[in-house]
Amino acid sequence: MSKVKNIIICGTGGQGILMASEVLCSAAWRSGFDVKKSEVHGMAQRGGSVSSHVRFGDKVNSVLVEKGAADVVLSLEKMEGLRWAGYLSPEGKLITCDLTIEPMTVNTGSAVYPDVEKIIEETAIPNLMIPVMDIAKELGNLRVMNIILLGAASKHLPEISEKRWFEAIEERVPPKALEVNLEAFKRGKEL
Repeated sequence: MSKVKNIIICGTGGQGILMASEVLCSAAWRSGFDVKKSEVHGMAQRGGSVSSHVRFGDKVNSVLVEKGAADVVLSLEKMEGLRWAGYLSPEGKLITCDLTIEPMTVNTGSAVYPDVEKIIEETAIPNLMIPVMDIAKELGNLRVMNIILLGAASKHLPEISEKRWFEAIEERVPPKALEVNLEAFKRGKEL
């Protein structure tokens, strides 16, 4: 693989963005790729924006994904997905959870949460909006939303085999939660 793959994982604090980026990095590394990762925590503990840039390929020189270069933007909150959509390459794909988490400015009435679906439609952003919360509830564990989205993203990252994804999940997830996380990945991949 000569082209470097560029992925941005974003959302708000506490959603498992950093865990998802660790699983992705491990899966790519296990597949024999050079991997670089950068993360921004910001006000994560207060529900603020969190993002992680992951790049992998034969040789990766820079950590950050440039605007217009992301193959996948994986978002655990739909407004965060919209915020990062400008990083997509012309062939890139926005994969986002249909979840709304209102920021403090919306909660206090000083801002209005935008109609994200309408904006995405009007701007023709190639996307897949997933009812991740519903799937996680069916699985009985809301903490697997990040792994569901990784499963959906795996279809756009064919360089990494399912075996490597499963090994990475097994490495990063506690044994008592392994089964539900593997099932979450499979459910995401089916979407």
